[in-house]
Amino acid sequence: MNIKLENILAVISDEDNYEIRETSIFIKDGIIAGIDDFDGVFEADKVIDGKNKLVIPGLINCHTHTYMSVFRNIADDLSFDEWLFKNIMPREDKLSSEDAYWGALLSCIEMIKTGTTCFLDMHMFKNQTAKATVDSGMRAVISRGLSGENRSEDGAVRRINEALEEFEEWKNEKKLSFMLAPHAIYTCGTDYIKFIIDKAKEYNLPLHTHLSETRYEVSESEKNYGMTPVQYLDSLGFFELNTVAAHCVHLKDSDFKIFKKKNVNVVLNPKSNMKLGNGFAPVYRMINEGINVCMGTDSAASNNSLNLFSDMNCTALIHKAVNENPKAVTAFEVFKAATINGAKALGINSGQIKEGKAADLAILDLNCPQMRPKNNIIAALSYSANGSEVDTVIIDGEIVMENRKLLNVDENEVYESVEKIAEKIK
Repeated sequence: MNIKLENILAVISDEDNYEIRETSIFIKDGIIAGIDDFDGVFEADKVIDGKNKLVIPGLINCHTHTYMSVFRNIADDLSFDEWLFKNIMPREDKLSSEDAYWGALLSCIEMIKTGTTCFLDMHMFKNQTAKATVDSGMRAVISRGLSGENRSEDGAVRRINEALEEFEEWKNEKKLSFMLAPHAIYTCGTDYIKFIIDKAKEYNLPLHTHLSETRYEVSESEKNYGMTPVQYLDSLGFFELNTVAAHCVHLKDSDFKIFKKKNVNVVLNPKSNMKLGNGFAPVYRMINEGINVCMGTDSAASNNSLNLFSDMNCTALIHKAVNENPKAVTAFEVFKAATINGAKALGINSGQIKEGKAADLAILDLNCPQMRPKNNIIAALSYSANGSEVDTVIIDGEIVMENRKLLNVDENEVYESVEKIAEKIK
């Protein structure tokens, strides 16, 4: 479908700056084929009037567990250990593969409705996130969470086989790509991590993991290996492959140097970290040291929301207070983390409104009180917007939501299905 957005306010940004201007955008074959005008003949199948609208690059959520939306508001105000080992894991054992599909689809609905067009998922049910992503029309990077002691352990082998089988089955799906995901250093033995690294090299797949999320994780790593979690993974050759590391809350000086040298992509999950009492990632220092910082929500079990506008707001505000510096993390740096930086981390051709980029776009309605007056649009996206402004979403040149109505998913069917699952796992 050829789509023309006409007379619309747009965020045109690059690595260092941004411009807000009224323009027309031409979308052809899933790509932004022109901005301002089109070089050649363009016959629009659909024209979208941009009056009082703002188009931004679709937001990119670099760390989710989409199936866990069925655990929303079910284990709150608990310590990390109580939350994970006594409440979440026992409930995961009650989930069926079909349950995971409905949970993932619910997450896709929430993300689309709040302007997210792509996400990186760590799951534990083969094919279900992939199926939900395709059914919803989203773009995603899929990774099966891997845990185990060594390469000969039955469960560990089964999990990595599931990950590789899933990759082979879906690798030709245009909007899906894959990573291998050792869950964490405290759920994976050294031999198993080395095995995963070998498989990642064999299949040319990046790596995704939880890293330095809690003080306990760091202290146990230092006790067991004489190294921080970051130093430990580096010693195994983990960061020789493109890596997306979630959390990275508790870091030592040497960790920053490793991240910079090995080009590790760090995913911030501020609301999840706050809710579980794990602290604040040193974002200000990361940015100053040139580390690629991205945005994530984590799961709806630990965040209760997959709304990146909310996490952008937290990130922009928290680090001003933590560093007692109102310039510590700017609105533009947060917006960049949720768009350009996320695309870089995931290796996808989006994150910007630019000719040749994938047409992954969110159109916001500016006819709402929190977005008026239109003084500073970038500030508004971080400090004022709440996600309800998202009116239309285009992914890979396809309209997946228009006038707040999802075009590929029956919302009521999803809501009814997840309520039944919630009753089962209580």
